Amino acid sequence: MLNNFQQTYLLFGIFSVILVIASSIGFILKRRAGDKDSPVIDNLNARINAWWVMLIVLAIAVFMGQTVFIILFAIISFFALREFVSLLPTRRGDYFPLLIAFYFVIPYQYYLVYSNWYGLYSLFIPLYVFLLVPIASLKAEDTTHFLERSAKIQWGLMISVFCISHVPALFNLNIPGFQGEKIWLAIWLIMVVQTSDVLQYVCGKLFGKHKVAPNLSPSKTIEGLLGGILLATALGVAMSWLTPFSYLQAAVIGFIVCIFGFFGGLVMSAIKRDRGVKDWGNLIQGHGGMLDRIDSICFSAPIFFHILRYWWS
Repeated sequence: MLNNFQQTYLLFGIFSVILVIASSIGFILKRRAGDKDSPVIDNLNARINAWWVMLIVLAIAVFMGQTVFIILFAIISFFALREFVSLLPTRRGDYFPLLIAFYFVIPYQYYLVYSNWYGLYSLFIPLYVFLLVPIASLKAEDTTHFLERSAKIQWGLMISVFCISHVPALFNLNIPGFQGEKIWLAIWLIMVVQTSDVLQYVCGKLFGKHKVAPNLSPSKTIEGLLGGILLATALGVAMSWLTPFSYLQAAVIGFIVCIFGFFGGLVMSAIKRDRGVKDWGNLIQGHGGMLDRIDSICFSAPIFFHILRYWWS
């Protein structure tokens, strides 16, 4: 029987082979297209390249240990919050609460996760920072759009920091009978939800005819949604050996996190449409910003964490 390190090597080996195959297919399709512009092929190759980056970063974090993994997600939250705030019209009175958000709230939230203080990291942002942000905004005595400005900062912190911090918080769960590494739970979640995103796009391009929400996300179709979620759920079942789930449990939970990931993508698309932009940023060349890559994780991570906490711990 393989030990934990051997299973980890096997897991990353499997995903590397899958990405090599995907990259080869993308290369062949690009060669066949020649000099013709092909946005679909270019977008597919950009997604594959983004997956390579994600796999390499995850592998480094996994092999470096829990502390590095938590620091990685703190950095992700920093860039995600920066992208969120960059799309908001800010005023001089927002400087102090934003300073607190970036240089106090993010480090302290992840310190609480690191120290396994569930009672506080589950309330720190939704309750205490919720009260702190408008109080900090009072310093400039700027009442113009006060409620709207406070709400935007609070939304940014909830999405970019609080929700995302539930991924490394999976380390803190005590699951009776589960002998695997806790980081495998995070890998299972990330792979299933991110695969759902990619397969929704691929299935939509191959079979899509009926739009799900044409005003919010014109590229999403019912056929793509069903195909992507069902295939990603099947992947979750195939990867159930990483988790304490039976095949049926993996299917149900995989389906739930993919559904929440889908709605997370729609909500974030609605915010982008409201701000009149296509992408959150250009951190990933040709493929948008950090929030464009983790929007589905933002909504699925807290759901997955609490399913495990209340039904398995």
